[in-house]
Amino acid sequence: MAERKSIFKEYPSTFWVANVMEIFERMSWYGFFALSSIYMTGAVADGCLGFTSEQRGLVQGIVSFCIYLFPFLTGALGDRFGFKKMLLIAYCILSPTYYLLGQVKTLPSFFFVFMLVGVGAAIFKPLIVGSIAKTTNEKNSSLGFGIFYMMVNVGGFAGPFIAGAIRSQGWRYTFIASSIWIALNIPILLLFYKEPKREASQSAKPLKVVFSEMVEVLGNGRFFVMIFVSLFILTMGNTKWLKPLDAVIVVAVWIGLNFLYDFILKSIKANPSRRMRVGNTRFLLFLLLLSSFWIAFNQIFMTLPEYIRDFTDSAPALDSMTALFSNIGLPEWFVNGFRFIIGEADGKIKPEHFVNVNALAIIFFQIAVSYFVTRMRPLITIMVGIAITAGSFFLLIMGVNPWVSMLGVFVFSFGEMMASPKAKEYTAHYVAPQDKVGMYMGYYMWSNALGYLFGGLLSGQMYGWLARDLQRPDLMWIIFAFLSIFCAALILVYHRTIGLKVEQERAAQKA
Repeated sequence: MAERKSIFKEYPSTFWVANVMEIFERMSWYGFFALSSIYMTGAVADGCLGFTSEQRGLVQGIVSFCIYLFPFLTGALGDRFGFKKMLLIAYCILSPTYYLLGQVKTLPSFFFVFMLVGVGAAIFKPLIVGSIAKTTNEKNSSLGFGIFYMMVNVGGFAGPFIAGAIRSQGWRYTFIASSIWIALNIPILLLFYKEPKREASQSAKPLKVVFSEMVEVLGNGRFFVMIFVSLFILTMGNTKWLKPLDAVIVVAVWIGLNFLYDFILKSIKANPSRRMRVGNTRFLLFLLLLSSFWIAFNQIFMTLPEYIRDFTDSAPALDSMTALFSNIGLPEWFVNGFRFIIGEADGKIKPEHFVNVNALAIIFFQIAVSYFVTRMRPLITIMVGIAITAGSFFLLIMGVNPWVSMLGVFVFSFGEMMASPKAKEYTAHYVAPQDKVGMYMGYYMWSNALGYLFGGLLSGQMYGWLARDLQRPDLMWIIFAFLSIFCAALILVYHRTIGLKVEQERAAQKA
């Protein structure tokens, strides 16, 4: 009988190095982002920025949107110039800008520096996911992406946990920590990361060809410009230049003019190449459907911290925890240290630690969930995962009880463990050509981009209106729950009409 390989020998060294770098990058990002809603909307007297919920949602939405919008470009450049060089550029941008983020206090300056963080993150993301894709195959990719997602959440847990402890000494230490974590990736990259195998034809391609192929995923140049301009206009919604409804109207007019121009070109029998052409329609539709999941997903990080701060009395829960620790004989220094790290000055649990239940659950259960879904069809796994997240939002309706809030986040985590890694696996191994994995993983992140943009805008607007003004946060969570249910239903329809054909075509190519 053949000897079973150790899990560490199942994957090459670059796979594990990429996972370690992901841990430190996530410690940097979530060490800031999990606390960002509190930092941006907290009182200036407490060392925070004093922004409104609407301003907070706008900043989070636009910057996160850009982080996930541009990886299609940085992924293509990684395919062309090599992942290692591009990752080094990312780290050299991220480390100083995380530090600067804690030094600026006005809305324009904070937004500008946050955008610089976004540039570095946009370079990093497709390359690290591409590294995982290039060091796994269809046999071990389900577990491989599961391990990767677990590592994401090791960083996602450790970053906020440490940041939550040190912010009691001053918010600036939170940003110094984020800067240090990402800087640690530089020696790891230079000493241990080996460039994944690249197709010779890809590394020799002129930049003009690379950009041409990048556009062709969407369609031709005209369709690319129409989509890109539309997304840019949407990011301007709820600014001093455009209100959200105005942005939607402008986009509708812009798209309408493009189709009218196409109609005129067709009427005069102009060269067909001048008209818009859609590229990989099935892939683009999948990304559009998946974006509705990310809109709901992001509420755990954008909306939940404010909700916990404003509506949940968690002081009794913290008292119960520390009393339990004392009763089972844990030393007083441990109990006091736990209360110092977890608690606010008013005796409540810091909101970021409710969010941290998500990362902790994924650390402990991701591998088991990945084993469980290995033989499930990717799109069915994604659909079930999204449906589970809908159930978690219904639990958060009763989130004024801190234990129910924790349970809601815990349930949400299982849906995330199914949906998110499988969506990446589906893109990398069922959709993307092997010589364009970096570029396709960059385009995959457009679903995240739309999710962050509309998730941020909805978070700010709905929290300000339903939770703050009307004192009805339950209606807000109900809306997000039904959005998840709607997305799950559409994914099921997509699977039956398109997804099965994609799987059959890929199987035929392998035969």
